Amino acid sequence: MTDTTTQARWQEDASRHLVRNASDRLAMFTRGEGAYLWDQDGRRYLDFLGGIAVTSLGHAHPVFVDAISRQAATLAQVSNFFATPTQLELAALLKELAGAGDAGRVYFGNSGAEANEAAFKLARLHGAADRNGGSARPRILALKNAFHGRTMGTLAITGKPSMQEPFLPMIPGVEFIDSTVEALEAAIDDRVAALFVEPIKGEAGVVELPEGFLVAARELTRAHGALLIIDEIQTGAGRTGAWFAFQHSGIVPDAITVAKGIGGGFPIGALITFGDAGDLFYPGTHGSTFGGNPLGTAVATAVLREIERADLLTNATERGAQLRHAIENLGSPLIESTRGQGLLIGVSLRHPVAGAVVAAAQQHGLIVNAANDDTVRLAPALNIGDVEVDEFLDLFARALHTVADSLLLEETPTTPEDPA
Repeated sequence: MTDTTTQARWQEDASRHLVRNASDRLAMFTRGEGAYLWDQDGRRYLDFLGGIAVTSLGHAHPVFVDAISRQAATLAQVSNFFATPTQLELAALLKELAGAGDAGRVYFGNSGAEANEAAFKLARLHGAADRNGGSARPRILALKNAFHGRTMGTLAITGKPSMQEPFLPMIPGVEFIDSTVEALEAAIDDRVAALFVEPIKGEAGVVELPEGFLVAARELTRAHGALLIIDEIQTGAGRTGAWFAFQHSGIVPDAITVAKGIGGGFPIGALITFGDAGDLFYPGTHGSTFGGNPLGTAVATAVLREIERADLLTNATERGAQLRHAIENLGSPLIESTRGQGLLIGVSLRHPVAGAVVAAAQQHGLIVNAANDDTVRLAPALNIGDVEVDEFLDLFARALHTVADSLLLEETPTTPEDPA
């Protein structure tokens, strides 16, 4: 059977069996190891997307495999009528890493969307439950072009009208503002229950907030009695070189949401509250059958401990800087600049050809992602080293050359760097 025939077969199966909520699948992967994936024909690819910032330790890492195997042989699920040691251990660890203190609390779900759903309900509880005799807070602020999920609750706080349009009307009460301190100052008042923020807008093209925005947001929300809720789904678990991106600003939020990288590939999400925000939920206000199950929490603890043991926060910082510098010096006429923090990187292109670059990269054996028409997103495993970086630069340069050649663009020779 030819490769073409094999590809046609699985693509036909995918079209026949799967809901068409996404475009055609780009490949059929059958196994992974470290920073690499293999397709059904045995071809190897360098994975610099990492399941969209999920596989923190790469594929089939021994720590990940061992944690799943050990816990699956012990206890996988008991429901939230009961506690388990792994659940309590992970909750304590997340509080410690986030700096939530003794007053902090953790709610477990199974995804980033579930974590943000919980955060939305936390905001509503804060808006309705004014225990000091004040008026209700019906308003929730979120940022334009931010992404928080595709469920009806999280879609309501996602500032992308095109995504909302097929499902209107949205849950009311959410208002979208520009990502500027001036816009926040103009919008916030004592009727705001919460402000939702992505510290780096990953789905918008790895777009960072303006300098000082989070500090100002903390001051303004505190002054008006609103919650500051930070979505760390894509930026957490060491991705930006700190455990959570908000920590770069030196602030303390009221709540953060986490998922993706904390499980290293196992589905798990969490809401972490700080201070009095942890008292808002009470029995019956929220829940999840599988949330905080022993299997998921054991794996997440093992992943986070390995990130800590191997000092992967430092590696994310250093490799991110190394990659951005090297990418900007490839000499490709397609590259405008890079942005992001740590190992969440957006490569800004001078032409709207990100999709073509991604397709060319895959042809050359490299997996990256088009966050939008003019941005290629990178989110590799946090433990990549010189070998993976060098291979990436070679493959990415080839992909860029393929696309530039098709556009008849002239490449600029790179200038040797001054060794000093």
